[in-house]
Amino acid sequence: MTERLHRILHLSDLHFGPPYSQVVGEAVLAIAPKLGADAIVVSGDFTQRAKREQFQAAREFVDQLPDVPRLYIPGNHDVPLYRVKERWRDPLGLYKEHICPDLNPVLSLKHALLVGLDSTAPHRAISNGRIHQWQIDATRKIFAEAPPNVAKIVVAHHHFVPAPDYLKDSAMPQAKRAIAAFVEDDVDMIMGGHLHRAYIGNTLDVYPGAHPERGIVVVQSGTSTSRRGRGREREKNTFNVIDLAADSMTITHYMYFQAEATFVPFSQHVFPVGTHRLAIGVEGG
Repeated sequence: MTERLHRILHLSDLHFGPPYSQVVGEAVLAIAPKLGADAIVVSGDFTQRAKREQFQAAREFVDQLPDVPRLYIPGNHDVPLYRVKERWRDPLGLYKEHICPDLNPVLSLKHALLVGLDSTAPHRAISNGRIHQWQIDATRKIFAEAPPNVAKIVVAHHHFVPAPDYLKDSAMPQAKRAIAAFVEDDVDMIMGGHLHRAYIGNTLDVYPGAHPERGIVVVQSGTSTSRRGRGREREKNTFNVIDLAADSMTITHYMYFQAEATFVPFSQHVFPVGTHRLAIGVEGG
């Protein structure tokens, strides 16, 4: 493995409000400076019910993370569910006020380009989300203008592929359309949350597409600070650390253990970068 170019801390599904765990949140803040991340991604669901005080608490939390470049995107819980008028007129107003005014942000690092996509669909698909064609077109233009040899990463809250477990979640509507476009754009990785359990794999696990030798690494984080873990991560908390190198991408999956009162590396996944990049991975841990 060659020298690491970037390290990204990937958190998701903070769920400030009743499900938030203060103890686990403090553990995230304690370990984050020790990880040496060059950038931080939070892939949505900062709050449980999109209330002002929940956004304020989430803002205070992320402001305590290491002072490195950030990319934030909203999740479906950052949209008011029961305040119907607000959901129709200004569904992400509080998110833009407290977290980030840009719903489709771009983060440019020396060796990586991250494009965030707002997958919330307040009027049509609150739970499953949606990616629109204009977002795919805009992403294509951004990546087309990227310098050579940078890692191309898409971040969206909702999942493009279902986790390979017994819960059988449905992917976003027309997710295959987006994956096909991202493959054509030479996207290296898709990051997300929403599932409340980690999934680190490849788009080829579920969708061969027109280029079955060219998969995209999928990196889903579980809920990093709430009590809403699902499946094998029920009542568990996780996050990911992504190391980018010239010839590989390594994802280390961290899980919180009460006995240690901290997050511990739980598994590691290494994907090669090359002509037939990302079609296979090596898992350890």
